[in-house]
Amino acid sequence: QVLLVESGGGLVQAGGSLRLSCAASGIIFRLNTMRWYRQAPGKQRELVAAITRYGTTDYTDSVKGRFTISRDNSKDTVYLQMNCLSPEDTAVYYCNTDYELGSYWGQGTQVTVSS
Repeated sequence: QVLLVESGGGLVQAGGSLRLSCAASGIIFRLNTMRWYRQAPGKQRELVAAITRYGTTDYTDSVKGRFTISRDNSKDTVYLQMNCLSPEDTAVYYCNTDYELGSYWGQGTQVTVSS
């Protein structure tokens, strides 16, 4: 059974930082591309960042230079370091991966940035 569990969300002031974690189980983590998505109220879910099995990363334009995705294969965990947060980053953040024929999501963690 594939399980993704996010943590690390919370309330932070604009300009602050948070680090999200996503612990995975039930997959061969080191072989998987891992992604972070977010969904703000009234908006579609959007891809924020991704990291491949080789460590190659990609980011949506609005977070480039502020967010960093990383992975620790020894802990089966992917991280999202978020710096210089703004109210526009307020959303529920989800971890995602594809495994075999399925796409799997965590339960999400709320990030709220106050102005």
